[in-house]
Amino acid sequence: MSAAEIANRHFTAAMDDAKAAGEDGESVCRSLLNLILSKYLETRTADDVRSELNFLADNCDPDTDFAFMRP
Repeated sequence: MSAAEIANRHFTAAMDDAKAAGEDGESVCRSLLNLILSKYLETRTADDVRSELNFLADNCDPDTDFAFMRP
């Protein structure tokens, strides 16, 4: 099983649990993001994490190609 498959399985389970508990899915996403950031910061600098988050934010539109992609 790949890392992406493992993450997807747990994310889906967290969202299902949130729905069953009457919790807001966005709150769960925010909580998961905070956990991910904390884990990243155990081994990476804040600037490195910030750089990765900026890259993801700059490229989050699914209808736009990454800047380094060729047409």
